[in-house]
Amino acid sequence: MITMQNFVTCDLLDDHEDLAIQVLSPVINGLKFQSYGGHTRFAGQAVTVKCFEDNSRVKELLATDGTGKVLIVDGVASLNCALMGDMIAESAVKFGWQGVIIIGCVRDVEQLATMDLGVYALASTPRKSVRKGVGETNIRLNIANVIVEPNDYIYADANGIIIAKQALL
Repeated sequence: MITMQNFVTCDLLDDHEDLAIQVLSPVINGLKFQSYGGHTRFAGQAVTVKCFEDNSRVKELLATDGTGKVLIVDGVASLNCALMGDMIAESAVKFGWQGVIIIGCVRDVEQLATMDLGVYALASTPRKSVRKGVGETNIRLNIANVIVEPNDYIYADANGIIIAKQALL
């Protein structure tokens, strides 16, 4: 029996060929998603944020109840600064988030790897972001022609990231 702990995205796609499941491109702007968290497999309902080099909204959201949720951060693939580091990730763990997917960078990668949290991002950088309180939350995102809406179901593992309109498990 497939559960939240042992699912494989390949099998979920195969088992639900009749559904319109989207697959997030493994490469965005020439960068391949990498796993930075303590878990390579995680799933949950999407919470969305779009921000450019300002992690104010990321910090705010990850300090709220994240039980059964995955934060999708459209950082516009900027490599200039990190949108999450160890302190914000610690908050995510404290509030029960399943994972974070960042179209951009993270930092404090050694610490992230030890945390009870799934994290996929395009790259790492030591530079922190500025905080000006800018960013949009709970909006429709278009990431490399894949539409992610709040409350979509996100499944991520070492094979890739898939998005469905309904629960697959």
